[in-house]
Amino acid sequence: MEKFSSLKLFGSWASSYTHRVQLALKLKNIQFEYIEEDLSNKSEALLQSNPIYKKVPVLVHDDRPLVESVIILQYVDEVWNNRPILPTDPYERAVVRFWCHFADDKLGPAVGVVFASSGDVQKAAVDQVHENLALIERELREGYFKGRKFFGGDSIGLLDIVLGCGSYWLAVFEEVMTGVKLVDPEAFPLFHAWLREFEALDEVKETIPAVDKLLEYAKAVRAMLVGHCMGNTGVIETATPATTAASATTTASVPDITVDSS
Repeated sequence: MEKFSSLKLFGSWASSYTHRVQLALKLKNIQFEYIEEDLSNKSEALLQSNPIYKKVPVLVHDDRPLVESVIILQYVDEVWNNRPILPTDPYERAVVRFWCHFADDKLGPAVGVVFASSGDVQKAAVDQVHENLALIERELREGYFKGRKFFGGDSIGLLDIVLGCGSYWLAVFEEVMTGVKLVDPEAFPLFHAWLREFEALDEVKETIPAVDKLLEYAKAVRAMLVGHCMGNTGVIETATPATTAASATTTASVPDITVDSS
């Protein structure tokens, strides 16, 4: 493994955004110093490295900080060009970037609302998740990525990392919330098959925390949220993981599922 003493990653163990960067560095066989952040008491080093958003992950290379996970991933791929995660074709790069934006702008926020709501609001959010997954399923069936094992081809690329590091929460949420089904293998067979292939990779297994640990964490957060007062909208009235599950807004006091990150 290639070692860079000047490479540091500030992250949080349950953050899917942190996992994105960890996985990319692992795929490229790059060693780095990992610094676990307590997001309820953020370090001065983190706040100095990311003074605008004050979130993880932050990658510091040669004392120069980089923020926002997708930006970090593209930087890593440009600096260390072994085992590329972005395609060389300009059009395909644009397509990949579009779907990365879709994951963070559409799919993730909908999943977050499912976690932090109940009743009709939650049902509407589940429907939105299904609509978003249907778009990805169609892209796998008849779009640019038709016939591929991974979005990156025979091996995972940027879009696999962005979608995959986070999709494991779907099954966790289904365990936490009775009656909620987000990924139906019959409705989304190609997406389901892709996710199973992604999760089976050794590098992914080494990066993503154990399901039992994630489940315990999610149950604790959900119980904390349910313990708060709920308004007429059906959304828990507190700072919640709903908005952070992929829309990447900062939580105030409640630990969030993708953990205060982007």
